[in-house]
Amino acid sequence: MHIHARALKYFDMIRRCGSIREAARRLHVASSAINRQLLQLEEAIGSPLFDRMPGGLRLTAAGEIFSRHVITVLQDEHRMASELDALKGIRRGELSIAAIEGVNADLLPNVLERMMKRYPMLHISVRPAGSEVAAAAVAAGDADVAIGYSIERNEALRQCALGRFRLGAIMPADHPLASRTSVSFADCARYPLILAGKPLSIHTQLRPLLSHHRKPITVLMESASVELAKSMCLRGVGLAFQTRIGIEDELREGRLVHVPLIAAGPVISDLGIYVRSGRSLPPALDALIRVLSEEVARCEADEPTLNPQGPA
Repeated sequence: MHIHARALKYFDMIRRCGSIREAARRLHVASSAINRQLLQLEEAIGSPLFDRMPGGLRLTAAGEIFSRHVITVLQDEHRMASELDALKGIRRGELSIAAIEGVNADLLPNVLERMMKRYPMLHISVRPAGSEVAAAAVAAGDADVAIGYSIERNEALRQCALGRFRLGAIMPADHPLASRTSVSFADCARYPLILAGKPLSIHTQLRPLLSHHRKPITVLMESASVELAKSMCLRGVGLAFQTRIGIEDELREGRLVHVPLIAAGPVISDLGIYVRSGRSLPPALDALIRVLSEEVARCEADEPTLNPQGPA
């Protein structure tokens, strides 16, 4: 079977867009040319790659298998170009990161600063995404790296690093609970709460604590934005629940306090770094993974020790 590189790129764009017309628009190619390449591709493979649905194109089972091959081929092409540039002393290329909002405050800027000094010609794009969306983007080849909490094990993903961070209540330094070494959910429920919305992994972690708490609670708001929750806490509106990732500046400046949450024991959030399984890493991506891993390890090492006996 002989398949032209152009056909692979056309197929990949159709897969991303779910539409021949939109793929043609993005590639600046006539729709008829895209369609012709797709038909030739399907004939060569001997199976339809897309189901033609009223709402657009959807990958068939054969299309899913073929798409995994195409993603690998195209990513290897980028890796080869990066390695050839490295031989010439040129450190350039493009990397994309899909990351949860919380790492944008401190962790990710530290990583990007180090990468930009080492690879001044490297272009890095960062898009905010929930943990599940970030993982899906990497699995689909739409991002090089995913950074997220509590991402489920997936054969399409390879975990490169993992840091364990304590979930806690965040509040202004003058809050009645601010001097505690740890708190239970019942302690926090005596005060107005700002809860995480459903897309956040924190929502899943808090759900059992909410369901087992029988007394009335005051929920001022729910938000899928940890930045918004942090801002409302700074205004003294209520308590929110987060790890220390994302509030580093406020903790250093004493504007917020993070008090670890205790249930049967510490409540832990796992922050992971992921790439697509089976992928060969170009030099710049390999360097990015190393720097990210070092930064996650540094942040984990900064976690305060916790008395495991329970709330003080």
